[in-house]
Amino acid sequence: MDTSKTLIIIPVYNEAFAIPYVLNELAELSDIEVLVIDDASTDNSLAVCLSRGVKVLPLKLRLGAWSAIQTGLRYAQKHGYDCVVTMDGDGQHHSCEVPKLLKAANSNPSADVVIGECIERGSRLRHVAWRFFRKITGVGIEDITSGFRLYRKRAISLLAGNEATILDYQDIGILLMLRAAGMNIIETRVAMTPRINGKSHLFSSWHKVAYYMMISTVLSFCKYGKFTIRD
Repeated sequence: MDTSKTLIIIPVYNEAFAIPYVLNELAELSDIEVLVIDDASTDNSLAVCLSRGVKVLPLKLRLGAWSAIQTGLRYAQKHGYDCVVTMDGDGQHHSCEVPKLLKAANSNPSADVVIGECIERGSRLRHVAWRFFRKITGVGIEDITSGFRLYRKRAISLLAGNEATILDYQDIGILLMLRAAGMNIIETRVAMTPRINGKSHLFSSWHKVAYYMMISTVLSFCKYGKFTIRD
Protein backbone atom coordinates (compact mmCIF):
# COMPACT_ATOMS: atom_id res chain seq x y z
CA MET A 1 0.00 0.00 0.00
CA ASP A 2 1.28 3.44 -0.96
CA THR A 3 1.46 5.20 2.41
CA SER A 4 1.69 8.59 0.66
CA LYS A 5 -2.00 8.05 -0.12
CA THR A 6 -2.82 7.23 3.51
CA LEU A 7 -4.18 9.74 6.00
CA ILE A 8 -4.32 9.34 9.79
CA ILE A 9 -7.34 11.12 11.30
CA ILE A 10 -7.43 12.00 15.00
CA PRO A 11 -10.56 13.57 16.51
CA VAL A 12 -9.66 15.67 19.54
CA TYR A 13 -11.80 17.19 22.26
CA ASN A 14 -10.00 18.63 25.32
CA GLU A 15 -6.94 16.37 25.02
CA ALA A 16 -4.25 19.01 25.58
CA PHE A 17 -2.48 16.73 28.09
CA ALA A 18 -2.50 13.55 26.00
CA ILE A 19 -2.25 14.74 22.40
CA PRO A 20 1.47 15.69 22.56
CA TYR A 21 2.33 12.08 23.41
CA VAL A 22 0.20 10.85 20.52
CA LEU A 23 1.74 13.28 18.02
CA ASN A 24 5.28 12.57 19.23
CA GLU A 25 4.73 8.87 18.53
CA LEU A 26 3.20 9.57 15.13
CA ALA A 27 6.28 11.61 14.14
CA GLU A 28 7.97 8.21 13.67
CA LEU A 29 5.60 7.55 10.73
CA SER A 30 7.07 10.36 8.67
CA ASP A 31 5.67 9.03 5.39
CA ILE A 32 2.02 9.22 6.51
CA GLU A 33 0.14 12.51 6.78
CA VAL A 34 -1.71 13.27 10.01
CA LEU A 35 -4.90 15.31 10.23
CA VAL A 36 -6.27 16.44 13.61
CA ILE A 37 -9.94 17.42 13.83
CA ASP A 38 -10.34 19.71 16.84
CA ASP A 39 -13.93 19.32 18.00
CA ALA A 40 -14.27 22.84 19.42
CA SER A 41 -12.06 22.06 22.43
CA THR A 42 -12.37 24.43 25.38
CA ASP A 43 -8.80 23.81 26.58
CA ASN A 44 -5.67 24.58 24.55
CA SER A 45 -5.75 21.39 22.46
CA LEU A 46 -5.91 23.39 19.24
CA ALA A 47 -2.87 25.49 20.13
CA VAL A 48 -0.92 22.41 21.19
CA CYS A 49 -1.63 20.66 17.89
CA LEU A 50 -0.77 23.73 15.82
CA SER A 51 2.51 24.10 17.70
CA ARG A 52 3.43 20.56 16.64
CA GLY A 53 3.18 21.49 12.99
CA VAL A 54 0.45 19.00 12.04
CA LYS A 55 -2.49 19.83 9.83
CA VAL A 56 -5.53 20.77 11.95
CA LEU A 57 -9.16 21.35 11.00
CA PRO A 58 -10.78 23.33 13.85
CA LEU A 59 -14.53 22.96 14.20
CA LYS A 60 -16.45 26.03 15.36
CA LEU A 61 -19.12 24.00 17.15
CA ARG A 62 -18.72 20.72 19.00
CA LEU A 63 -20.13 17.94 16.80
CA GLY A 64 -19.03 14.83 18.67
CA ALA A 65 -16.34 12.26 17.88
CA TRP A 66 -18.09 10.57 14.96
CA SER A 67 -18.97 13.82 13.18
CA ALA A 68 -15.38 14.99 13.70
CA ILE A 69 -14.17 11.76 12.10
CA GLN A 70 -16.65 12.18 9.26
CA THR A 71 -15.22 15.65 8.66
CA GLY A 72 -11.83 13.99 8.24
CA LEU A 73 -13.26 11.34 5.91
CA ARG A 74 -14.76 14.04 3.71
CA TYR A 75 -11.38 15.78 3.63
CA ALA A 76 -9.74 12.49 2.61
CA GLN A 77 -12.31 11.91 -0.12
CA LYS A 78 -11.93 15.45 -1.47
CA HIS A 79 -8.14 15.17 -1.59
CA GLY A 80 -7.99 11.71 -3.15
CA TYR A 81 -6.62 9.57 -0.33
CA ASP A 82 -6.87 5.82 -0.88
CA CYS A 83 -6.85 4.88 2.77
CA VAL A 84 -7.70 6.44 6.14
CA VAL A 85 -6.64 5.29 9.61
CA THR A 86 -8.68 6.63 12.54
CA MET A 87 -7.04 6.92 15.97
CA ASP A 88 -8.10 8.29 19.34
CA GLY A 89 -6.33 11.36 20.68
CA ASP A 90 -6.22 10.13 24.29
CA GLY A 91 -3.19 7.84 24.02
CA GLN A 92 -5.00 4.49 23.80
CA HIS A 93 -3.80 3.84 20.24
CA HIS A 94 -0.13 3.82 19.26
CA SER A 95 1.77 4.62 16.09
CA CYS A 96 3.70 1.35 16.25
CA GLU A 97 0.41 -0.50 15.70
CA VAL A 98 -0.51 1.39 12.51
CA PRO A 99 1.73 -0.85 10.32
CA LYS A 100 -0.30 -3.84 11.54
CA LEU A 101 -3.46 -2.33 10.06
CA LEU A 102 -1.63 -1.55 6.82
CA LYS A 103 -0.16 -5.07 6.68
CA ALA A 104 -3.60 -6.63 7.21
CA ALA A 105 -5.00 -4.47 4.41
CA ASN A 106 -2.15 -5.43 2.08
CA SER A 107 -2.68 -9.12 2.88
CA ASN A 108 -6.42 -8.82 2.22
CA PRO A 109 -6.90 -6.71 -0.95
CA SER A 110 -10.66 -7.26 -0.83
CA ALA A 111 -10.98 -5.81 2.69
CA ASP A 112 -12.75 -2.46 2.79
CA VAL A 113 -12.25 -2.02 6.54
CA VAL A 114 -9.62 -3.28 8.99
CA ILE A 115 -10.41 -2.98 12.70
CA GLY A 116 -7.66 -2.98 15.30
CA GLU A 117 -8.88 -5.55 17.82
CA CYS A 118 -7.89 -5.55 21.48
CA ILE A 119 -10.46 -7.60 23.39
CA GLU A 120 -8.38 -7.60 26.59
CA ARG A 121 -9.21 -3.96 27.23
CA GLY A 122 -12.27 -2.66 29.00
CA SER A 123 -14.27 -3.66 32.04
CA ARG A 124 -16.39 -6.75 32.57
CA LEU A 125 -19.50 -4.67 31.85
CA ARG A 126 -18.03 -3.54 28.51
CA HIS A 127 -17.49 -7.19 27.55
CA VAL A 128 -21.08 -8.02 28.53
CA ALA A 129 -22.24 -5.16 26.27
CA TRP A 130 -20.07 -6.47 23.42
CA ARG A 131 -21.60 -9.94 23.70
CA PHE A 132 -25.10 -8.46 23.85
CA PHE A 133 -24.63 -6.37 20.71
CA ARG A 134 -22.90 -9.16 18.81
CA LYS A 135 -25.82 -11.45 19.56
CA ILE A 136 -28.62 -9.09 18.54
CA THR A 137 -26.85 -7.74 15.43
CA GLY A 138 -25.15 -10.84 14.09
CA VAL A 139 -22.07 -8.74 13.34
CA GLY A 140 -19.13 -11.11 13.59
CA ILE A 141 -16.75 -8.53 15.02
CA GLU A 142 -15.03 -9.16 18.34
CA ASP A 143 -14.04 -5.58 19.22
CA ILE A 144 -17.10 -3.66 18.12
CA THR A 145 -16.18 -0.39 19.88
CA SER A 146 -12.60 -0.07 18.64
CA GLY A 147 -11.98 3.34 17.11
CA PHE A 148 -8.62 2.19 15.72
CA ARG A 149 -9.65 1.43 12.15
CA LEU A 150 -8.49 1.51 8.56
CA TYR A 151 -10.95 2.48 5.82
CA ARG A 152 -10.35 2.01 2.11
CA LYS A 153 -11.90 4.17 -0.63
CA ARG A 154 -15.26 2.37 -0.87
CA ALA A 155 -15.79 2.66 2.87
CA ILE A 156 -14.58 6.27 2.91
CA SER A 157 -17.08 7.17 0.19
CA LEU A 158 -19.94 5.49 2.06
CA LEU A 159 -19.15 6.98 5.47
CA ALA A 160 -18.50 10.47 4.11
CA GLY A 161 -22.05 10.54 2.75
CA ASN A 162 -25.17 12.08 4.24
CA GLU A 163 -26.58 8.72 5.39
CA ALA A 164 -23.83 8.37 7.99
CA THR A 165 -24.30 11.90 9.34
CA ILE A 166 -27.22 10.88 11.57
CA LEU A 167 -25.03 8.47 13.56
CA ASP A 168 -23.48 9.39 16.90
CA TYR A 169 -20.72 6.82 17.38
CA GLN A 170 -18.09 4.96 15.38
CA ASP A 171 -19.18 1.47 16.42
CA ILE A 172 -22.50 -0.42 16.12
CA GLY A 173 -24.20 1.94 13.69
CA ILE A 174 -21.16 2.24 11.44
CA LEU A 175 -20.60 -1.54 11.41
CA LEU A 176 -24.23 -2.18 10.48
CA MET A 177 -24.12 0.44 7.76
CA LEU A 178 -20.92 -1.03 6.32
CA ARG A 179 -22.38 -4.53 6.40
CA ALA A 180 -25.63 -3.37 4.75
CA ALA A 181 -23.53 -1.93 1.91
CA GLY A 182 -21.72 -5.24 1.42
CA MET A 183 -18.37 -4.04 2.73
CA ASN A 184 -15.74 -6.62 3.70
CA ILE A 185 -14.69 -6.04 7.33
CA ILE A 186 -11.75 -7.83 8.95
CA GLU A 187 -9.95 -7.53 12.29
CA THR A 188 -6.31 -7.70 13.27
CA ARG A 189 -4.85 -7.91 16.76
CA VAL A 190 -3.25 -4.74 18.16
CA ALA A 191 -2.10 -3.56 21.56
CA MET A 192 -3.88 -0.72 23.33
CA THR A 193 -3.32 1.00 26.66
CA PRO A 194 -5.60 2.98 28.99
CA ARG A 195 -6.13 6.64 28.10
CA ILE A 196 -3.32 8.85 29.40
CA ASN A 197 -5.47 11.30 31.32
CA GLY A 198 -9.05 11.90 32.40
CA LYS A 199 -12.19 9.88 31.75
CA SER A 200 -13.90 8.63 28.65
CA HIS A 201 -16.07 11.36 27.09
CA LEU A 202 -18.60 8.70 26.13
CA PHE A 203 -18.84 6.95 29.50
CA SER A 204 -18.35 9.95 31.79
CA SER A 205 -21.80 9.67 33.40
CA TRP A 206 -24.66 7.19 33.84
CA HIS A 207 -26.82 9.44 31.70
CA LYS A 208 -24.39 9.18 28.78
CA VAL A 209 -24.03 5.42 29.24
CA ALA A 210 -27.81 4.97 29.27
CA TYR A 211 -28.18 7.12 26.15
CA TYR A 212 -25.45 5.16 24.35
CA MET A 213 -27.01 1.80 25.24
CA MET A 214 -30.48 2.96 24.19
CA ILE A 215 -29.36 4.35 20.82
CA SER A 216 -27.14 1.37 20.05
CA THR A 217 -29.86 -1.12 20.97
CA VAL A 218 -32.43 0.60 18.73
CA LEU A 219 -29.94 0.61 15.86
CA SER A 220 -29.12 -3.04 16.46
CA PHE A 221 -32.74 -4.20 16.36
CA CYS A 222 -33.45 -2.07 13.30
CA LYS A 223 -30.39 -3.59 11.57
CA TYR A 224 -30.44 -0.59 9.24
CA GLY A 225 -33.43 -1.87 7.37
CA LYS A 226 -34.25 1.72 6.39
CA PHE A 227 -30.73 2.55 5.21
CA THR A 228 -30.17 2.48 1.47
CA ILE A 229 -27.13 3.26 -0.58
CA ARG A 230 -28.02 5.95 -3.08
CA ASP A 231 -26.25 6.62 -6.36
